[in-house]
Amino acid sequence: MASTWFDLVFDIPADQAFTYRIDAKGESAVGKRAMVPFGKGSRDTLGFIIAERDAPPAGLSESAIKPIRRVVDAEPLFDAQDIALARWLAAYYLCGIGQAITAMIPSGRRMTEYPSFGNNDDEEFAAAALELSAEQQAALTMIVGTGDWGLGTRDSCSQSQRVDNPLRLQTNIPSPQSPVPSPSLFYLYGITGSGKTEVFLRAAEWMLQEGKSVIYLVPEIALTHQTAEVIGKRFGSAAAMLHSGMTPSERLAEWLRIRRGEARIVVGPRSAVFAPVRNLGLIVIDEEHDGSYKSGNTPRYHARQTAIRRCSVEGAKLVMGSATPSAEAWKLMAEGTIKRLDLSLRLAGGSLPDIKPVSLERAEGCLTDELKEEIRLTAQMKRQTILFLNRRGFAHLYHCPSCSYEQTCRRCSVSLTWHKSKRKALCHYCGYSEPPPSACPRCGSLEAGYRGFGTEMIEEEVRRTFPDLRIRRADADAAGKKGQLEETIAMFKAGLVDILLGTQMVAKGLNFPGVRLVGVILADTGLHLPDFRAAERTFSLIVQVAGRAGRYFPDGKVIVQTLRMGDPVITRSCTIDVAGFFDAELVQRKALNFPPYTRLIRFNARSKDPARADAAMRRLASLAVPLIPPDADMLGPAECPIGIINGNHRRQLILRGKSMGTLHAAARILLERYEQSRDSRVYLEVDVDPVSLL
Repeated sequence: MASTWFDLVFDIPADQAFTYRIDAKGESAVGKRAMVPFGKGSRDTLGFIIAERDAPPAGLSESAIKPIRRVVDAEPLFDAQDIALARWLAAYYLCGIGQAITAMIPSGRRMTEYPSFGNNDDEEFAAAALELSAEQQAALTMIVGTGDWGLGTRDSCSQSQRVDNPLRLQTNIPSPQSPVPSPSLFYLYGITGSGKTEVFLRAAEWMLQEGKSVIYLVPEIALTHQTAEVIGKRFGSAAAMLHSGMTPSERLAEWLRIRRGEARIVVGPRSAVFAPVRNLGLIVIDEEHDGSYKSGNTPRYHARQTAIRRCSVEGAKLVMGSATPSAEAWKLMAEGTIKRLDLSLRLAGGSLPDIKPVSLERAEGCLTDELKEEIRLTAQMKRQTILFLNRRGFAHLYHCPSCSYEQTCRRCSVSLTWHKSKRKALCHYCGYSEPPPSACPRCGSLEAGYRGFGTEMIEEEVRRTFPDLRIRRADADAAGKKGQLEETIAMFKAGLVDILLGTQMVAKGLNFPGVRLVGVILADTGLHLPDFRAAERTFSLIVQVAGRAGRYFPDGKVIVQTLRMGDPVITRSCTIDVAGFFDAELVQRKALNFPPYTRLIRFNARSKDPARADAAMRRLASLAVPLIPPDADMLGPAECPIGIINGNHRRQLILRGKSMGTLHAAARILLERYEQSRDSRVYLEVDVDPVSLL
C-alpha cells in the first residue's frame, strides 16, 4: 500500500523537511521532484521527496497538511544512498539538505536525446593504445591489488576527536565526523607527460571488468571533452559525460542513463562526483591541485573531500594525480596517509623542457626579444607555440600619473579592464561596463591611460609581430559561443594553428604533440594577491603550462617572463623543484598557522549597507568568542580583500583550528545563535575549508 505522507526539502538554507500529502495521481515516491505550495502565498515551488511516512508528524493535523500538486519525474532521480550523501554534505558544509540535493542532481524537467559515446554492447573494451612502463605497471598493480592501504584521511577523527553535536537536528543529519571506513587513497605524482592518464584508464578498465563503476573527474570543461574523447574510444557506450556546458535536459538524459546502469564510467568536472553510478569501485581526480574542484556557490563543497566521503561509504578506491599536488596532498603523502606512486619519465619521446626566466623590465611591449626569437625558430621548424597569460582583456588598469586617479567599478572595489574588442571597460566580477575616458575624469590630464596587458593586447602584438602565422585565442571572451573553445583546441591539435594564446584553460592537462615552445607572458600576476595560497597557485600554473612543451620531442623550450627575477617561487618553478617549493612553503604555512596545519571556516557577510555588514559581523564575532575551542582562534572581523562586489559590502570572520570536529561544533552553535536575530538585509555565506580568502 502506498504511503500517504511524504517529506520534502527545498533549495533553501534550512535543515528541516516539510510534510505533504500524496498527489491526486498517486505518483509520489522517494527520489522524485514535485511541485508543492510553499512559502508566502503558497506559490508552486520545486521540492525533493526524501522520505515517506505512515502518519503525519506529531502535533500536526491531517487537515493542515497540503497535498503535492504535481510530480515532475516519471522515475526517481536519487535514492537512499544519495540522500545520505546530501545529509553529509549539508552537515559538513553547513547548508540546507535541499541546497545539497540541488547541487547534486540535474535541473532538467524533460529528457532529450543526447549522443552517446558509441556502441559497445558486448562490454568488450578497446585495447589500450600504449604499453605500460615499469613505473606505470607498478602503480597500476598497487591500485588494483589488495587495496588494503587505508591509513585514514585528513578528516577521519580518532574517538577522542569526535564530538557529540549538541544541536543534532530532528531531520537526523549525521555529524560530519561520523565514523566511516578509511578508503584506499593513492596519488600518481609525476612530471607532465609521464603517462598518468593511461594508468587512470587501465585502473578504470580493471574496475569495469570486475563489474564496478568509475567516476573520472577533470577540472575544466575543456579537459572534459579531451578526456571524454579518449574514454569514448576506450569504453564506448559504457561511458557518459556530465558537465555544465550541456543543457539541463541533456544532463538529465545522461543522469538517468547512469542511474539505470547503462553507463558505468562517468567523466566530468566537479559536479560529476555526484554521478549516481551503481557499485562504485573507483574515483579518479585528475589535476587534483586545481582550485576549480571547490564550488564557489552554496553548498561550497570540494570534490576531493566529497570523493573521499563517497569512497569511504561505498568501499571504493580514490586515485588522485598531478605534477603539482596541492599542499594538503603533499603533506599527507609525506605522512603516509596517501600512498604516493611516482612516475618520473616522459613516455612519448619527449623530455622536460629547457625553462629560462627572462626579465620584462626593459622589454618594449609584451614580448621580450628572447621570446620573439624562439617563436620565429619554432615556426621555422613547423612546430607550435603556446603563449600564456592569466589575465583576459586588453589592459587591466586606467591610471593618471598627474592625480593618481584610477578607473574602478562603481559596484565593486576593483579596477575596470579595458576590452578593446568590445569597446568598453568591463568589471570581471559584476559585469558593469562604461566607455573608456578620453582624458582623466578628475584632472583632465591627457597623460592618463591604460596600463598593464591582457590576452587581447598580447594577441594584437603577436599578430603585428608575426603577420604570417596562424593565431587563435582561448579565454573566456574568445570561447563565449558554445563549441568555440573545443573548435580552437581541435584546430590547434590538428596543426591548423601556429600560436595558441590563452589563460589558464590552456595550462591544464591538455596534450598537444606539436608544441615546442611555451611562453609565459607575465609569471607573477598572482603573487601579489593577499591570499596564503598565492605562491602555491603561481608555482602550479607555471609548472603546468611549462609541461605543455616538448611532450613528444626532446627539444621543448619555455620562456618565463617576469618582473621578479629573484623570487623563489619563480626560480623554483623554472627548475621544476616541486620538493624544494613545498619544503619552503610548508615551513611558512606552519609558522603562520595556515592549512594544511590548520582547518578554516570562513564567514562572509555582505550587504548593500556597509554599516549593516559591519554590525552583523561584529555581532557574529561577539557570539563566537565564548565558543572558540581551546585549539582554535579567530581572525577578524575585517573587510574582505575585495571589499565590494556588485554593490555588496563584504566583511569576513575566520575560525581557525587544529580539528575540524571542534570547529564544526562551534560553528553550528554560532550559526543557530546568529539566526535567532539576524539582520534580513545582510546575507551570510559560510565556507568550510576555503581555497581562497579574497
